[in-house]
Amino acid sequence: MLLTFTDAAVDPLWKGLNLELRQGEFLAVLGPNGVGKSTLIGTVLGTRKLTQGTVKTDARVGYIPQQRIFDVPLRARDLVSLSAAHGVTSNRKPKKGDVDKLLARVGATGIANRRVGELSGGQQQLVRQAQALAAKPQLLLADEPLLSLDPGIAQRTVSLFGELKAEGVGVVVVTHDINPLMGLVDRILYLAPNGHTIGTVDDVMQSEKLSELYNAPVTVARINDRIVVV
Repeated sequence: MLLTFTDAAVDPLWKGLNLELRQGEFLAVLGPNGVGKSTLIGTVLGTRKLTQGTVKTDARVGYIPQQRIFDVPLRARDLVSLSAAHGVTSNRKPKKGDVDKLLARVGATGIANRRVGELSGGQQQLVRQAQALAAKPQLLLADEPLLSLDPGIAQRTVSLFGELKAEGVGVVVVTHDINPLMGLVDRILYLAPNGHTIGTVDDVMQSEKLSELYNAPVTVARINDRIVVV
C-alpha cells in the first residue's frame, strides 16, 4: 500500500478514518469548507499531527499546494531546479535537461526563464506541478489543484493526473468539484460535519448518503453527465 490511515483522527475535524491507497489509484477528497480536507493532506506530509491512530506511507511524495500568488527573485526554471536538487546525491545540482523535461511535461516550457512574480496564478501553478514531479513521486497529493485555473491549464492538469495514474502513481486530490476529474476517480473520501464515507462515485454521490452526512436534506442530481449537489 502506498498510504494507510488506521483509526485516524484529527479532533474535532474527523475521526475513525480507515483508508488504504494502492498504486495507480485516484482518490478524490470532497466536502464543505472547514471539515479538514487540507488537514488530511497535512497529516500525510507531517505538518499536522493526528490526535489518534496512525498514518503511514513509505512512498516518495509529491505535493501540489493550493494556488497562491508569490513573488521570489527567481525564474521558474530556478524553482524547479531547486526542487529537483533534493534528489541529487552529488553537487546538489540537477541536469539542465532534467529540469527542461519537467517543465515540458506540465506545459511550462514557454515560461521557464520568466521571473516567478511576473507569472499569472495559473502559470505559477504549472511551476508547482513541475516542482512536485521533481520528487519522482509514487504518491501525489494535490490540494485544490484546479481552483481558479483557466480551462486550458485545467484540462492539461487533468490529463497530467491521468498520465501519472496510468504510470502507477497514487493520486489524492482535494477538490470542491469532482466533475472535471470524473473520468479518473476510483474512490471518493467525503468528509462532512456528521462523519465521512468512502466509496465509488456512484456509492457516495447519492442524495440519501449525503443527507445522512449533513443531517439535512441534500439532493444529488446528474445533469448532462455532471453531478450537481443542492
